[in-house]
Amino acid sequence: MRYLLLFLWLLAGPRPAPAQPKTPADFGYRHLQMRYKGDTVDILVLSQKGEEMKRKPVFLFVQGSLPSPLIKYDVKGPYGVFPFATKEFLPDYHLVIISKPGVPLVADVRTLTPRYEYNDPKTGRVPAAYCQRNYLEYYVARDAAVLRYLARQPWVDSHNISAMGHSEGTFVVARLARRPGVLKRVIYLSGSPLGRILTIVAGIRAAGDSAIAENELRHWSQTVAAPHAYDCTNPGDSNLTTASFSEVQSPLQDFLHTKIPVFIGYGTRDDAALTNDYLRLELARAGKTNFTFRAYPGLEHNFFGFTRGEVDQEKWNWDRVARDFFAWMKTQ
Repeated sequence: MRYLLLFLWLLAGPRPAPAQPKTPADFGYRHLQMRYKGDTVDILVLSQKGEEMKRKPVFLFVQGSLPSPLIKYDVKGPYGVFPFATKEFLPDYHLVIISKPGVPLVADVRTLTPRYEYNDPKTGRVPAAYCQRNYLEYYVARDAAVLRYLARQPWVDSHNISAMGHSEGTFVVARLARRPGVLKRVIYLSGSPLGRILTIVAGIRAAGDSAIAENELRHWSQTVAAPHAYDCTNPGDSNLTTASFSEVQSPLQDFLHTKIPVFIGYGTRDDAALTNDYLRLELARAGKTNFTFRAYPGLEHNFFGFTRGEVDQEKWNWDRVARDFFAWMKTQ
């Protein structure tokens, strides 16, 4: 019987080779790696084709929350890694992004959650490496190490390095701006300058749900009672994550000590719009002149517009916002 099966297998002809896992190079990215406190840090670089080793300024994008792979694709092709069209900026910059700890660089969207989050296939939960490192101080120290690493590369203009953070990423760039090292300028978009928890509660209040707002505030009281606790078997953010992104040393405090140029942009219909207006008032009160503010009327947290009161994902304004801050960068 064994020989009959072998004969039938040979008769059927060669089998197609299993599909090879996709790599960043398949999508046009350079994949760099460095070590930080025993961790392997994955870095993607997007450059103008043929100019990968040409010395240019570097633009680092510090992404928001969620354990999402940097490169996501489906049968139609890859999704955008950066939230804006990159073609017009590649002649002048190398664009850089750093992966989340414990999260693969590349993934088919069919393997992710509806919010494009990666879960460990063995546990069905976020990777333990992500859970244990998903807090502000880790990201700040790691990203500062990455910036120092980049500044040593021959293709990097070490005197012209910028960092942009969106949403959760704003906490990281605000802290980096306080102790900039090799950073020359920072772009801060859709941030929560008085901490994440206040923005969450403000959004719930605006939706008219006082009971949920009260639950959030009670949860906050429990969080600050044990701010360093984490349990990777539970869904949602740990105390460590929540407390670190709503700590006393908020972006407002960081910016009061910041001397490098900072561009601050936000939609006026973002839940954090009022606190960004407050940030503007306080920095003016402190006599800070190294800040440029740009409020985008009628746009929400991700710079979408609205149609009949609902977020309209066809009204995508990231390209307009990107042109604004890239033009600002050339003046600083």
